[in-house]
Amino acid sequence: MVSTTSVERPEATSCAPSGATPITSTAPGGGDKSCPPPVCHAACNGELYSRPFIESFEETPMLLAVLTYMSYGILTIFGYLRDFMREWKIEKCHTAREREEQKDFVPLYQDFENFYTRNIYMRIRDSWNRPICSVPGATFDLVECSSNDYNWTFEYTGRVVKDVINLGSYNYLGFAENTGACATAAGEVTVKFGVGVASTRQEMGNLDRHEELEKLAASFLGVESAMVFGMGFATNSMNIPALVGKGCLILSDELNHASLVLGARLSSSTIRVFKHNNMQSLEKLLRDAIVHGQPRTHRPWKKILILMEGIYSMEGSIIRLPEVIALKKKYKAYLYLDEAHSIGALGLNGRGVVEYFGLDPKDVDVMMGTFTKSFSAAGGYVGGRKDLIDYLRTHSHSAIYATTMSLPVVEQILTSMKCIMGKDGTTIGLSRIQRLAENTVYFRRRLQEMGFIIYGNNDSPVVPMMLYMPAKLGAFGREMLKRNIGVVGVGFPATPIIESRARFCISAAHTKEMLDRALDVISEVGDLLHLKYSRHKVLPSLDRPFDETTYEENEE
Repeated sequence: MVSTTSVERPEATSCAPSGATPITSTAPGGGDKSCPPPVCHAACNGELYSRPFIESFEETPMLLAVLTYMSYGILTIFGYLRDFMREWKIEKCHTAREREEQKDFVPLYQDFENFYTRNIYMRIRDSWNRPICSVPGATFDLVECSSNDYNWTFEYTGRVVKDVINLGSYNYLGFAENTGACATAAGEVTVKFGVGVASTRQEMGNLDRHEELEKLAASFLGVESAMVFGMGFATNSMNIPALVGKGCLILSDELNHASLVLGARLSSSTIRVFKHNNMQSLEKLLRDAIVHGQPRTHRPWKKILILMEGIYSMEGSIIRLPEVIALKKKYKAYLYLDEAHSIGALGLNGRGVVEYFGLDPKDVDVMMGTFTKSFSAAGGYVGGRKDLIDYLRTHSHSAIYATTMSLPVVEQILTSMKCIMGKDGTTIGLSRIQRLAENTVYFRRRLQEMGFIIYGNNDSPVVPMMLYMPAKLGAFGREMLKRNIGVVGVGFPATPIIESRARFCISAAHTKEMLDRALDVISEVGDLLHLKYSRHKVLPSLDRPFDETTYEENEE
C-alpha cells in the first residue's frame, strides 16, 4: 500500500510557546505522539517563523534496533571471553596495565571503563586516526597505514592516496587552502611577526591586529563588542564559569557539545537538562524554576542561563531560535548561543542562525562561536553588550591565563571575514555562501531520493546518514576510502548506542561533479552494505519548490 504526504509552508498554523497546538517536529526517540511518524517534520509556529523550518528524523526501524542491540550483545560476550584469555596469558594484552609491584595501589586505569575501547572500538579503529599530508580542502592526500595486530598499532606503507574527496572537514566556505588571499596574507604576517606571541592579552600579548579583529567581529555579528580567544573549546569551558556560579541555574540541551557541558559543570551552578530542541520541555523547566526557586531554600535563582547551539554537529539540526527567544523573554532568562557550526554557514550573508531567522542580535545575550569551521582557522569569540565583554576581559580564565591567539591565525580570520562581508571589494564571500546552501540542499535531497535515512534540517551543511550497526560503521568508512572518498563515522558513546552514523560535512569548495561522484559511490556502498533503510521514498522532481517535498511511503 502506498500513501503520499506533503509538507506545506508552516505559516498557516500557530503554536506559541505556551502551546495550544503541538509542535510537529520531533527529535530522535521523542516528540509528539499524536502525529503519525512522518520522515519530515515542519515547525508550525507561524507567528514566530518567517521561513520554512523543516527537519527530518525518521524513526529507527524496529528490526534494525533489535539487530543492533544483538550486535553489541555479541561483541560484549566475545569481549569478556577475550579479556579472560588475556588474563590467563592465552592472548597477548596490548592495553596499559598496572605493574605487579603496584597491585596494592589505587589503580590508575579503570579496567571496565576501557572495555569498550579494547573490545569494540579497536575492531574498527582503522576508520579513524588517518593522517593526511595536504591542505584539507575539497580533496586531500592521505598517508596509507596498515596494521598487523588488529588495529592496536599502525605502520606507514609509504604510499600516499591522492585526491581523496573530503566529506569530513568543517571547511564550510572553502577557506582551507594554500593559495589565494588568505594564504598570502597569513604568510606575510608570519614573516613579519613570527608564529607565536608568547604572552597573554593582559601582559605583552595584545597587538593592534587582535583589536582590529575584535572590532571587525563585533561589526560582523551586529553586537556592541566582541572578544577573541585562542581556543574554541576553552571559549565555552572557561567563559561560562565567569558568567554564572553558585545559586544560578543552567538549562542545557541534552545534545550540547562537551565544551558547553564542561563549562556548565565548572561553574558550580545547578544544571538541568531538557530534551533536544524541545520547547515544551524547556518551558516546563523554566516554569518550574520560577515557581519553586532553589532547592530547600526556595529562594529565587540569581540567574537562569539557557545553553544551546546554532547547528548541532551530530544531528544536523538547527536551534528553534525564535521560540527560544520568546521563552527567554517570557521568563526573564539569559541565552548563551554557541554558533560554532552555524556562523558563516547560515544566513544570506553568513552571519549565522540569528540572520537565518531574521532576528535581532540584541535578543541573544551571549553570542559565542569559533573560527575553526567556516573561517578555517583556530580559536573562538564571544560577542554581546560592551559591559559584558569588559567584564569577561577581567574575569575569564581564558583571557587572563591563556596565550594570545597567533597572528597568522588572526590574519587568516581577518582576511576570510572581510571576504565574507565584501570588504575586500569582491563578491567571492557571498558566492561561497550561496554555493554552500545550494550544495547542501542538493546533497541532502539526493541522499533521501536514494533511500537513506538522513537526520537534520534541510539547510544544515552537517548531514548525518544513519548506519546503526557497529560493523557497518567500520565497513562503510573502509569501502568509501577504497573508492577515494574520505568520510567520518560516529558511534557510541558520541551517539546513542543504536544510532551510529556517517557524518558528511558539505563545503562551498565542492563542485557538482565532486558531489555527484561522492553520491554515486555512497549509493554503491549503500547497496553493498544494505544501508538504504528508509521506508519513505522521496520522489525525484526537477522543479520542486524549496519549501515543499513529496514523499512516497512504503508500508510493509
